[in-house]
Amino acid sequence: MMKPLSVWLLLAAVAPAADVANDVVLAVHGGVGVPENLPPEKAKLYAADLEAALKAGLAALKAGTHLDGVEAAIMVLEDSPRFNAGRGAVFTSDGTVELDASIMEGTKREGGAVAGVSRLKNPIRAARTVMTKSEHVLLVGAGAERFATANGCTEVSPTYFWTPERWEQLRKKTKFGTVGAVARDSQGRLAAGTSTGGMTGKRPGRLGDSPILGAGTYADDRGAAVSCSGHGEVFIRQAVAHDLVARMRYQKLGVAEAAAGVFAEMPAEEGGVGGLIALDPKGRAVFHFDTDGMFRGWITADGKVEVRTGR
Repeated sequence: MMKPLSVWLLLAAVAPAADVANDVVLAVHGGVGVPENLPPEKAKLYAADLEAALKAGLAALKAGTHLDGVEAAIMVLEDSPRFNAGRGAVFTSDGTVELDASIMEGTKREGGAVAGVSRLKNPIRAARTVMTKSEHVLLVGAGAERFATANGCTEVSPTYFWTPERWEQLRKKTKFGTVGAVARDSQGRLAAGTSTGGMTGKRPGRLGDSPILGAGTYADDRGAAVSCSGHGEVFIRQAVAHDLVARMRYQKLGVAEAAAGVFAEMPAEEGGVGGLIALDPKGRAVFHFDTDGMFRGWITADGKVEVRTGR
């Protein structure tokens, strides 16, 4: 049976786009949902932040580990007011900020996460602290804040996260995405991390996919490191990050083919459902999304940087 014209138009409007790159050691995204008609001067600021994150991540990776690279890259994006994570997080319907983050490594598949925090400057650092200094995987709310600050994470006043632009977005009910990073070391070991303020105007207490390993973040040296951005409820229900890795392991697909397979089974939503970045142990990376654009970039071992903001 032929699909109605409206369905074809919807599908056409969110036709997936993908970049593929080789010899990548670290990649980042600043979320899907690039604002329409983004002025060139603002696009340059986003691009500069992405480049700074990539360079910081590469420096940390070379001086330390792949987890250091992921953490350092994401912290740069959390400290920028332009991305929906950390400083630039969006507001809940109550006018508060609730932040989520997770990090994972792909050898032992250990990970850590925090959710619903409002006093931690860098949630990704708190997530790694949960991973390395507790017997748990996910800590939430005030308990997560107490644990993180007791272990050296920086606490700030909730007013630190207030920006006029985000307040205006709450009034207009606009939505922007998430930040994330994936990295590999010289031995092909993988790591991934994701950090977000969630959906603009979300109900207080709502958690999306970003702090959930297997949904918004996943790393497995036998497949890929993955970080997602988009409609979190969909990514949770479809276990998107883990699904991509499972397709690589069990169907023997490459990282780009696995990402395409994941998105082929995504629901069709007006404006698209989201996007992801994924990196395999040999440095093959894919940036797959079905939205109008995704802030993204990657860096090679020799420091060559590529940054993109639109389709």
